[in-house]
Amino acid sequence: MQIHHHGGFDQVTGSCHELELSASESYLIDCGLAQGEKQSDDQDLTAVNFYHPAIKALFVTHSHLDHVGRIPYLLAAGFTGPIYCTRATARLLPLVIADAIKVGVTRNAALIEGILQQLEEQLYAVDYQQWVKVSPALTIRFNNAGHIMGSAFIECLLEDQQVVVFSGDIGCRNTPLLPDPSRLETADLLLLESTYGDRLHEPRDQRQQQLKQVIERCVKDGGAVLIPAFSIGRTQELLYELEDIWHQLELSGHYSFPEVVVDSPLASDFTELYGELQALWDQQAKAKVRQGRHPLEFRHCHTIDDHATHLSLVNRLKSTAEPVIIIAASGMCAGGRVVNYLKALLPDERTDVLFVGYQAAGTPGRDIQTYGPRGGYVIFDDERITIKAQIHTLGGYSAHADQAELLDFIASAAQPVKKVRLIHGEPKAQAALAEKIQQQFNIPVETATNLIV
Repeated sequence: MQIHHHGGFDQVTGSCHELELSASESYLIDCGLAQGEKQSDDQDLTAVNFYHPAIKALFVTHSHLDHVGRIPYLLAAGFTGPIYCTRATARLLPLVIADAIKVGVTRNAALIEGILQQLEEQLYAVDYQQWVKVSPALTIRFNNAGHIMGSAFIECLLEDQQVVVFSGDIGCRNTPLLPDPSRLETADLLLLESTYGDRLHEPRDQRQQQLKQVIERCVKDGGAVLIPAFSIGRTQELLYELEDIWHQLELSGHYSFPEVVVDSPLASDFTELYGELQALWDQQAKAKVRQGRHPLEFRHCHTIDDHATHLSLVNRLKSTAEPVIIIAASGMCAGGRVVNYLKALLPDERTDVLFVGYQAAGTPGRDIQTYGPRGGYVIFDDERITIKAQIHTLGGYSAHADQAELLDFIASAAQPVKKVRLIHGEPKAQAALAEKIQQQFNIPVETATNLIV
């Protein structure tokens, strides 16, 4: 058995891993696009030049673009095998793929429909905790990862009884809407994400208070709050939290709450799907529904679908300034409608930019996060935009487990993990997490820069 990495090994995005059982039998775990990060000269993370006929199936951990964005290219390269994923991911994935094709390949409706039809024919949706015999040499099981709806870590049971586990992205505990990640059973080899391997999030019970403070500043100074957010996951969790804040204010008789605008047709579609998947919500969210509340819809929340209305709001905010919360993609500010808001409003000191997700190296989001607090600038479309806005990062809303939660995931195993290979993280984060794993568990740890630490 060998494992090859075609992305997401020494960097956070572009996840794609190959489990090779023999010269004639291999499997892919995820097939994602790289976002923002620098690529080595010999590694094209937008291509699928690694594809070969021995690859029998693709296992998808979840439907974020950096885990699925290269699937259309994989299909075009000739892959016709089954694509295994959870039932929720099977619902979300076609929307993600359709949008990725429109943005990066073509807007030809007939071609897009053809790719989606092929995707649907190859999708094989399974339940959590269901063992699936893929071949005589391999049985797999999807377990809840608590990252976004439908996300999973995947157990691979080989015919010699070795267990190899691919973590995908492990979510934080107490994430709005989602149950906590499932416990790990065991692993001879755990391939573990390390996005936040070198840091700890703020206590998650403080996240709502921090969000309320930003909203209060927004109301007081009349500026906009811009929240770059991924269409799947962060947007829905933010709506959940904003509804709760609004509900508390309504009960107390205070109505100083700005309008919330979701300016992303894709996010609106995913929010509707999240509503249809209430069976997967956590108990707290289900309880709110039973009380007659609508955690993803409330009176102060509006959506924008058409581009003309989007541009009109951008121009209005630039000239008038008014308290409003804008949630728009992309989450790393590398494209999408949020860019127009940032270009217009970053020079305004009344603006607050709120980062609630990871900003990969090389993305405008990372530049704003790094240089904004010191009065720097960011480049959009070859234009230098001065940053006078207030920049905030709320780690408590991250979709990724922090260092302590990753260590807890290893510790949750019913039988001890024997070896860990860190993936999906920058070298600094991998090194810090590797040191902690060795201190706490005294097991071998492989990283991208030093195979045995």
